[in-house]
Amino acid sequence: MPDAVVIGAGPNGLVAANLLADAGWSVDVLEAQPEPGGAVRHDHGVAPDFASDLFSAFYPLAAASPVLAALHLEREGLEWSHAPKVLAHPLRDGRCAVISRDLAETSASLEAFAPGDGDAWRRLCEIWEGLRPSILDALFTPFPPVRAGARLAVRLRAAGGLRVARTMLLPVRRLGEEEFGGEGGRLLLAGNALHADLAPEAAGSGGFGWLMSMLGQTYGFPVPVGGAGALTAALVRRLEGRGGKVRCGQEVTEIVVRGGRAVGVRTAGGEAVAARRAVLADVSAPALYGSLVAEEHLPQRLLTDLKRFQWDFATFKVDWALNSPVPWNSPQAAQAGTVHLAEGVDSLTRFAAQIATGHVPDEPFVLFGQMTTADPSRSPRGTEAAWAYTHVPHHVTGDAGDDKLTGSWDAREQEAMADRIEEQVERYAPGFRSLIAARRILAPPTLQSMNANLHGGAINGGTTALHQQLIFRPTPGTGRPETPVPGLFLASASAHPGGGVHGAPGANAARAALRGRPTRALSHLQRHLTDRDRRGRR
Repeated sequence: MPDAVVIGAGPNGLVAANLLADAGWSVDVLEAQPEPGGAVRHDHGVAPDFASDLFSAFYPLAAASPVLAALHLEREGLEWSHAPKVLAHPLRDGRCAVISRDLAETSASLEAFAPGDGDAWRRLCEIWEGLRPSILDALFTPFPPVRAGARLAVRLRAAGGLRVARTMLLPVRRLGEEEFGGEGGRLLLAGNALHADLAPEAAGSGGFGWLMSMLGQTYGFPVPVGGAGALTAALVRRLEGRGGKVRCGQEVTEIVVRGGRAVGVRTAGGEAVAARRAVLADVSAPALYGSLVAEEHLPQRLLTDLKRFQWDFATFKVDWALNSPVPWNSPQAAQAGTVHLAEGVDSLTRFAAQIATGHVPDEPFVLFGQMTTADPSRSPRGTEAAWAYTHVPHHVTGDAGDDKLTGSWDAREQEAMADRIEEQVERYAPGFRSLIAARRILAPPTLQSMNANLHGGAINGGTTALHQQLIFRPTPGTGRPETPVPGLFLASASAHPGGGVHGAPGANAARAALRGRPTRALSHLQRHLTDRDRRGRR
């Protein structure tokens, strides 16, 4: 009998398992898919000589994460690689905003849009450098980050106090308008905000766009050499070297609760796996509380709140094997690992509004990845392993384009949407489509079938909007890895601090399990939910 069972071999589950093993616990990780990794995997399914990342690809949060740094995965063979430029946002007239790890290059690209915008970017970077240690400390520790929060408050006061706090809460459109005279800086911030599901007018989107931009400026958007799965392989090797086990093809269908405590799990094959000390679930909150744990073990208030859980946007992805590099109209875009494609902030607003009204966008905002540019080992010399994704509604009410897409995502609709993405790329890289040797389509249902945590193609474990962050993640009054069931811990991106490959939810869950006793926060959570149940019955 292992000390702990971890459900899911995604990055959070593997980080949690490694920390438990470091503490001397025996750990079994059960993964439903035939291979570990969750959303951190690659294959050669597009073309034999091309390594294609199936889901996530660029890892600024991993580069910044003290959780992953402490695991010393370089000792397990993990290597990182960077493209010459971090991110580019070209426009059709050939102008291009660029984030480079060289601050002077970033500033120069923005200065070309409007005099003074280079200095405006430097000012944002100065705020970041003053706050960076405390922000990262607060981001990657359990909520509430008491000590880290106190240090952040001190640094925030020194950096400008309420004025800086106001800036971080602004919609990214407003932040861009206040800071930049030209379109370049505004596009970098707004495009990075839409790495999540934050529209340019959403409260807090300015802070998120600024954070992602500053991470790119400081750490870049690195990739694992050889493919995303190299990160997973390093985590698995480290765990197995400490006696942990990863068992794939083992779908967990039930968390066994006895005497009010989680004591193990049951698999789809009928196997019961007992856990001596804890069960950690690297699964979405709706899956944990809506399926794996029987309703009688959960407070009614939690089940009611769960009905209000909001997923982030659905995702549609295309992978390509290209016969040569992409012929961008801007030479700077050719050097970037990540390329954003939208003709101005207004186009981003239009894109987000179409999704909000249930319409498939006619000119999608495309996030384009040039993997061979970032890591030459990904494909033969002179070629490019590339991908692009865009967002679509979970529930389609109409098509803003001419293809009459309904959201069924049958073969016809998949091909039509992939063509639409390619047409958007073609606007900024004339001749792109003639270079395609092979392509693969990953529609929302496909993504979910390959990783159940990607519900409908949602890639962040739930919306990044303010109403489902911090103490509201995954439901009001929670915000920590502890659950109402003693011995059971939420270790996925549905928990604070949310999506991204950084390992914090898994680390937070492991540390909570290692404490081995109810914390003050857990006791408060249980009282909060119980009191709300009582009020609801009056």
